[in-house]
Amino acid sequence: MRKIILYILGALLLVVAYFGAQYIIANSEQPKPQAEEIVKTVFVENVKNKTVPIVITATGNLIAKNRLELYSEVQGVFRSSARDFKAGQPYKKGETLIRMDAAEYYASVQAARSEFYNLVTSLMPDLRLDYPEAFKTWEQYLTTIDINKSLPALPQVTNEKLNYFITGRGVNSSYYNIKNMEQRLGKFSIVAPFSGIVTEAMVTRGTLIRSGQKLGEFIDTSSFEVQLSIGKEFSDLLEIGEKVSLSTIEGSREFTGTVSRINGRIDQATQTISVFVTVVAEGLKEGMYVQAYVDARDETDAIEIPRKLLVNESQVYVVRDSVLDLIPANPVYFSAKNVVLKGIPDGTKLLSRSIPGAYAGMKVKYLEDSPQSAGDTPVN
Repeated sequence: MRKIILYILGALLLVVAYFGAQYIIANSEQPKPQAEEIVKTVFVENVKNKTVPIVITATGNLIAKNRLELYSEVQGVFRSSARDFKAGQPYKKGETLIRMDAAEYYASVQAARSEFYNLVTSLMPDLRLDYPEAFKTWEQYLTTIDINKSLPALPQVTNEKLNYFITGRGVNSSYYNIKNMEQRLGKFSIVAPFSGIVTEAMVTRGTLIRSGQKLGEFIDTSSFEVQLSIGKEFSDLLEIGEKVSLSTIEGSREFTGTVSRINGRIDQATQTISVFVTVVAEGLKEGMYVQAYVDARDETDAIEIPRKLLVNESQVYVVRDSVLDLIPANPVYFSAKNVVLKGIPDGTKLLSRSIPGAYAGMKVKYLEDSPQSAGDTPVN
């Protein structure tokens, strides 16, 4: 009896397994739902070749054209200044930047002038007797000497014997020694040679200044210069006196400069040439970065597109019969953001905005370029 039951159960399992397998096979053979094909919408522009001006862009920072690094050639205590000698302080031309205590040296100069006056006075009796024709001249010179002022120039001597006499008495050597002392006396004061501003102050009043010590920097804020690096292929197109358009990096201000100098040597590392542009405008600051736009040449039968649309540096995407295709292009000039191309026929539908995952043969739906962005359109 037990065997009969086992046989019946086995037969039932076989029947269930058979029908289960048939069900699985039947379901696997049902057709899968067809995936919806996605065709991207792209924007195109109809190519129209024209004359494209090549504008060279370069950046640089402004440097004061007139700059004075202040160094002391003498030693003394910083006593006074026409204004408070600190960074940011403006001075007018002729105002004293730094005046050092020169009382002791000034006294020695006065003593030397007094000795020179006595020396010339001692010559007068001999001049009256031996050189009466020169006596009046030297007498007049003697009256012009003031120990509190710079020595006047010596009278011109045309008589050779008189010249020997004057030189032998030590007049010439004494005179030039005093003039040398006067020159040194003038170095105790530093005067502004132009109107400008102190950009660095390294001493304050009461400081003992030593010879050779740097005191600060003084610049003219009315005229600046910017150094630009231009490709060597454009060096022949620039001339001294040519106008250059400039702007701040953020584009908030625009002004005009003039090419003042062109370096005659090409940088071997970068193959560029340095061009110096003078800029005169209100509100400029030293160290400010500016961008320059230099008109180089005009390229005929060309178009200008964003660099991101260029593929492999020499190809662009176009649309033909709703399919993307790659065609060759001839780039003639690269700027920071754009590229100038030649060799693309008029009327070509050129991709005007880059799309991710683009490839030749890709099906697309194209629209004339507009401010709206591209989307995906499902096609059954």
